[in-house]
Amino acid sequence: MYPAHMEESIRKVEATRGRRLQETLRRLSSDEKEPLLREHHPDFIAGKMRQLAVGPNKGEYTPSELADLLEGNSRIDPDKIDLGRVDHDLDVLVIGGGGAGATAAVLAKQSGATVLLATKLRLGDANTVGAQAGTQAADRPNDSPLMHYLDTMGGGHFDNIPELVEALVKDAPEVIRWLETLGVNWDKNPDGSMHELSGGGASRLRLHSARDYTGLEEMRVLRDEVRNQGIRHLEFSPAVELLLDGRGHAAGAVLVNLETNELTVVRAKAVVMATGGAGRLHIQGFPTTNHYGATADGLVLAYRAGAQIIFLDTMQYHPTGAVYPMQILGQLVTEKVRTLGAQLVNAEGGQFIMSLEPRDVVAAAIIRECQGRGKGIATPAGQVGVWLDSPMIDMIRGEGSIARELPAMVRQFGRFGIDIVKEPMLVYPTLHYQNGGIRISADGSTSVAGLYAAGECGGGVHGRNRLIGNSTLDIFVFGRRAGKAAAEWSRKAAPGALSLDHVRRWQKGLEQAGLAGSRPVSPLLLPDYARPMADFLPDSARRSLPVQRVKLT
Repeated sequence: MYPAHMEESIRKVEATRGRRLQETLRRLSSDEKEPLLREHHPDFIAGKMRQLAVGPNKGEYTPSELADLLEGNSRIDPDKIDLGRVDHDLDVLVIGGGGAGATAAVLAKQSGATVLLATKLRLGDANTVGAQAGTQAADRPNDSPLMHYLDTMGGGHFDNIPELVEALVKDAPEVIRWLETLGVNWDKNPDGSMHELSGGGASRLRLHSARDYTGLEEMRVLRDEVRNQGIRHLEFSPAVELLLDGRGHAAGAVLVNLETNELTVVRAKAVVMATGGAGRLHIQGFPTTNHYGATADGLVLAYRAGAQIIFLDTMQYHPTGAVYPMQILGQLVTEKVRTLGAQLVNAEGGQFIMSLEPRDVVAAAIIRECQGRGKGIATPAGQVGVWLDSPMIDMIRGEGSIARELPAMVRQFGRFGIDIVKEPMLVYPTLHYQNGGIRISADGSTSVAGLYAAGECGGGVHGRNRLIGNSTLDIFVFGRRAGKAAAEWSRKAAPGALSLDHVRRWQKGLEQAGLAGSRPVSPLLLPDYARPMADFLPDSARRSLPVQRVKLT
């Protein structure tokens, strides 16, 4: 099903397989990695980031697309919200219904708190279900949390917050056991031991998986557990603003029903933010692996309430997103394909990078090969990529390995007539993960008292680059910790009167900075893929369009 010119390149890939079976590419030294990243990784492209002009991180750099939302106008008019009418009154409000939110809700409920989980889409609609490769945990005799710690710190360029990495790796083995008690069916060897693989930047086999459906399997049991525990949850009800009390402590949120546009006031003694990432902002025009609701909402709301953010000048572009066919542009081609033995090769069939370098290094190398060296393969739609030579897996591990280990990937490409058992996949980096986020402590707490964060919207764990399998680990480790800590906080918290004064101060700050009329409303809630009316107007009419501030009433 590949066009003729791509088939011609595949013949060259096939011709080099015998030689490549004998090749062992060395890992790059740090002196080689740094210039590669600075010259080719999207984080270093001049003019694609700007300084924030308002808020706790004023003066720091972040991608322009995210900066616009962080500096955005509120969706609500505080003077039109009746805070005397409380629709839900409880101990812990969890915002977000993916792996981190569901975990936090379960642990908060088990810790004795009354809990409400509010999610923008359906329970479980999150990046968690798209995680394919696995979850890291050091539980083998030749491994240890210390080695996991060193790998994670090194992958993050040693900018990670050490206390968070320590929590991550120490809790990891228990997280694997806990998920199994909930019903996760881990891949196991015939003797009953865990079937584990390595990954980019990992020095040991510690990746626990459920074929290439790992996140979907983990979310399956968590969704069931939320329901089994009787935890109340509101679907299609994203938060549009946090509520604080007179002391500046988190005290709930204002939600909007996406179906009716009605607002709901929730009073809570503690709030857990678990809203995920920002892939649907399509930073620098990249396609994304992220689900439809990944629009950075939690970052916006926490930032407006005064929470500090960290490492938002670095995004993770997964090295292997699908480039062909166009129907699945940007979809994840799991790193597990490379851990099993698939190699990255250019149009001439030559390897150009050791496939299990850390993700940022591999992504930069692919971009260099395509943009800098001109050795990529162009598609009829004008995209460009390199080959991920999946048939190598069966050559290395034996016939049937691809079908057994990668059933989802086989089906994903098989729908379009591409048999990855026999043919390579065309790939290019795709926007995948938000390395930074709301700065948290080891218990998930933020710089706003009573506000906790977990999962991708939390920041500091991964430094400037995340390793494979540490994202699903992160959501469970810090989801558990944040849920417990929020429940404990709620037992002693005595919130004052509900207030939206921080929104009034925010809007005044935007006006003083001259930004109120030039920034969009935020949170974004849902990506807008429709062409704006201005696109259909001549330049003279386009300049006269008023800038409108949307208010929910």
